[in-house]
Amino acid sequence: MALHHHSDRPWRVRVDDEEGTPCGAGVLLDDRHVLTCAHVVRYAGAAPGGTSSHVRISSVACRPEWTRTAHVALSTWVHDHDTQRGDVALLELDEPAGCGTRTTLWKAPISGGTVQVYGFPRDEPFGMGADARLAGSGHRQGEWGLLKRIREGDPWIERGYSGAGAMAVGGEFDGRVIGIVVADYVNGDAKAAWMLPTETILTYLPRIEEFTGGDRNDELGSSRGELTEDVLGDPLRLALTQELTRLLGGDWCGTVVVGTGGTSAVGDSWLVRLVRTADPAARATATDAELTGAPGDTVLGLGTFDAAYDARARSVADVSGYLTGRFGLPGGDPQEVRRQLLRRRPPACLVVGGVDRAQDPEALLRELLGQLAARARSRGLRLVLGFEGTPPAGLAYDVSLDPEPLRGDAVRGVTAAEAHAAVERLAAQEDAASALQREWGVRFFAAPRLPPRAAPRLRVRLAVARTTEPGHELTAIHDRAHDARTALVRFDHDLRRLITAHEDLTASLELHRVRAARYFGAEDRQLAERHAPAARALRTEPIDLEAARGRVRRYIDEVDRRLEER
Repeated sequence: MALHHHSDRPWRVRVDDEEGTPCGAGVLLDDRHVLTCAHVVRYAGAAPGGTSSHVRISSVACRPEWTRTAHVALSTWVHDHDTQRGDVALLELDEPAGCGTRTTLWKAPISGGTVQVYGFPRDEPFGMGADARLAGSGHRQGEWGLLKRIREGDPWIERGYSGAGAMAVGGEFDGRVIGIVVADYVNGDAKAAWMLPTETILTYLPRIEEFTGGDRNDELGSSRGELTEDVLGDPLRLALTQELTRLLGGDWCGTVVVGTGGTSAVGDSWLVRLVRTADPAARATATDAELTGAPGDTVLGLGTFDAAYDARARSVADVSGYLTGRFGLPGGDPQEVRRQLLRRRPPACLVVGGVDRAQDPEALLRELLGQLAARARSRGLRLVLGFEGTPPAGLAYDVSLDPEPLRGDAVRGVTAAEAHAAVERLAAQEDAASALQREWGVRFFAAPRLPPRAAPRLRVRLAVARTTEPGHELTAIHDRAHDARTALVRFDHDLRRLITAHEDLTASLELHRVRAARYFGAEDRQLAERHAPAARALRTEPIDLEAARGRVRRYIDEVDRRLEER
């Protein structure tokens, strides 16, 4: 009897019809079960009510090769034709494969990273691999994660890849299966595909739970899977939802502090609902009509959030343990988990609710969340922290979505139109300041800190205050917008002063280099030894202008001295 050997990816199998014609791919979970797409089974004629009672499963990683017949397990064929819904089936082999493998499907973030898939395109019965980039979704409906081509000219996903395991490449989940391919898209040179994440598959097929690993995307709130009740009829909750959606739906990064308690009694139901719109498990239980019928800017793309956790009554170890499992981190003490998250690529999008109701809020902020909040923007991290009370004064943040009313001047009156115009001017100025910060602020040591964005909170309060015009809060909104613009003017002035100093030093260094080369030649060793550290100081980020100024000054002095001695 021949010994059984298989490659390090023994879960890769091909799904054929009963005549042996390849129809797609599958993931061998154990000796008895294969996961694939429902439409692959339909192509093979073996869907419920089809022309055949079975498909054929063939190994592509085992020696000797094996083939087994298989049928759809009871109540595991899920397919809603012509939609981005479901499309999964569990097959039971009629005889054990004898491979001895057992595959784990990992619950993993799908907002970014790279995956490799192995399918069976036409004329390639032994299969071919293709690499793809995870790109979330972007749709207000459906539950498929988007895959984009990485390099033009490389093999791409086409018919025959459906059902293939999507294996993460690089990062913390390297080599692990995190979903299956469900469809391809080709329109001229534009090529994309979709995958079904593990958490969505598990929602449809609970019986495969024993084959899954990792932590859930959404551990915020008490309900599981479904979207919460409608909370968008309240103007305050609607405005909070829309502001957070606008921030997280674009390329913004940083820390958002969200108030969920106080006198407004807004609660966190709106935040729980927003997180669920992006959660792969919840998407499987919400209809497309629920998502597309929601007001604008109240639904996030699939996978926008990488993790969401309720810290109420939880210890620091509980929170760091969840983050370790969810992101596949090596783990360690909370400080080490924090460092791992700050280094993670792509940067994470994380929600932690009930921070001030944790077992030890001060320790949670000191050991884990405080430094994440302070460094989020510089590291590309998007962090949402929920507080039922007032956040601590020393907590760094980039946006505050405090729902509490603003106190205004009881004497001077401001109309809703005037307040709106002031907030819009502020928002435009904040966008400009943010762009300047991204281009230059991150390049300097001890650069002025970009002031927190005030426009999002002011828009939230404006949505409520304008319904009671005239009112004192409109005046407060107008005045807060003016004060915030004043702070931005100071930031712009201070940062541009650094930019000008850098440009002047660079120009002066180049001018004297050209003068030196003219009189002493470009290869003068003594001058080169002075020029190199000065040029390096102006290029190496973060740029320390004081140190660079000293090195440039020493080079210029040496050039001037040599010229005087001629």
